[in-house]
Amino acid sequence: MKLKFLLHITFSFISIHIYSQSEVLLKASNSIKIDELKEKMYKYASDEFEGKDTPSKGQELAVAYLANHYKKLNIPPVKNNSYFQPVPLQFESKPEISLNISEKDFMYYDDYISYKNGPDKIYKDEDILYVGYGIEDDKYSDYKDIDVKGKVVVVSGGEPKNNNNEYFINGNEKSKWSNIRQEINLKSKTAKTKGALALIIVDEYLHRRYSYRYKYSDSGKGGKRMELGNEESNNFQVLLFSEKHKDFLSENNLRFNMNFKKDVQTFSADNVASIIRGSEFPDEYVILTAHLDHVGIQNGEIYNGADDNGSGTVAMLEIAEAFALAMEQGYSLKRSIVFLHVTAEERGLLGSEYYADYDPLVPINSTIANLNMDMMGRADPNRGIKNLNYVYVIGSDILSDDLHKINLDANENFANLELDFRYNDINDPNQFYYRSDHYHFVKNDIPSIFYFSGVHEDYHKPTDTAEKILYEPYKRRVKLIFHTAWELANRNTRIKLK
Repeated sequence: MKLKFLLHITFSFISIHIYSQSEVLLKASNSIKIDELKEKMYKYASDEFEGKDTPSKGQELAVAYLANHYKKLNIPPVKNNSYFQPVPLQFESKPEISLNISEKDFMYYDDYISYKNGPDKIYKDEDILYVGYGIEDDKYSDYKDIDVKGKVVVVSGGEPKNNNNEYFINGNEKSKWSNIRQEINLKSKTAKTKGALALIIVDEYLHRRYSYRYKYSDSGKGGKRMELGNEESNNFQVLLFSEKHKDFLSENNLRFNMNFKKDVQTFSADNVASIIRGSEFPDEYVILTAHLDHVGIQNGEIYNGADDNGSGTVAMLEIAEAFALAMEQGYSLKRSIVFLHVTAEERGLLGSEYYADYDPLVPINSTIANLNMDMMGRADPNRGIKNLNYVYVIGSDILSDDLHKINLDANENFANLELDFRYNDINDPNQFYYRSDHYHFVKNDIPSIFYFSGVHEDYHKPTDTAEKILYEPYKRRVKLIFHTAWELANRNTRIKLK
């Protein structure tokens, strides 16, 4: 009898506990409402913030607004008693540069450009070494038995094929080593790690693309180029050469001479980061990201950026409120959740790059997943008259089957959206997998999902305004992300990589 009584008490306690969790979750989920989304959207996409360009007074006001939101919710900053993470940035113009290789002079723009600033330096009679395609991979290596330390490394663009006309690494498909959004950084990082003095990449497409862009920017016709301004991002020189010089640059016994002095204006802008600490696994982190910036004022018109990226920003604010409500009811998350608003996405994903590569506020290897929200409040006209209750899901199954399943279950149980995976391909020609802030997490092997509703006619125009957000499907998308984050934070085991 005593045993039966104890079992009854135990089962009753478990039932009450489970029911309590369900009630807390339901109440938190139901707090995500259209009227609140609208209120925040009309505020964040208002003229007050002047388009939130990087840098600008409008963005400073927006950043203060975001920090104040978390302060009101009693969600603390990640560290240092500040919600702000300063991101060092710089505007770049044509450097002071002259280049000669074995008594042959080269013309800036026409023959080459400095893609990535190295240190201000005089290079005198430096050894040059041609190293194939500059690839270091488990399936193929150009660096085997080659010492490049202290040398200027020359590599060809792209990647090699075998006698069957297949790529050595991925067979019929190109690998990351020739992907336009990864190639330069991968090859430069590899050369730098090997101790090279500088890197020359010989590729006609890359040279034409960036020499045109840089020349236009340097002429004053376009906006100034922006890059990270920290020392680590500016201590290795990368040059892009026209392919007409390939035969010459692959010769032996060449000597490299260059005078280089960069022309930059340094400044900083802020990421905003807050955290709800977990109770059981506080050192495991789920990071939610949305970029806080837009493109500012152009030709006297304010580009308010309601969808891009007021939609992601407001979604994260509303999700934070839902989690805060659960905490108020006494519920404790098992894992920690970081709410990270990043700057300078429109300038090349710079805020997220700085966070992930140089100054992660929580350890990258303890970050279990990233959920990224960017342009998720409208409808893609390419879908025609199809169901508006959809969301594009990008990346969910690339690194983790667990993450993919969690997102599917959250949708089935709570959001009831059509999950559209048409862009969920690392080789998709639109390259969306590489075009938002989740990219800097996936490249560090952190499973990520990019939630997106598509490009539309108001993209990067002053007509991207708050009244054009489709608030009913937008609310469902926000709920999907909230429930996916909830499960990631509260499941008993950490999700696994493939």
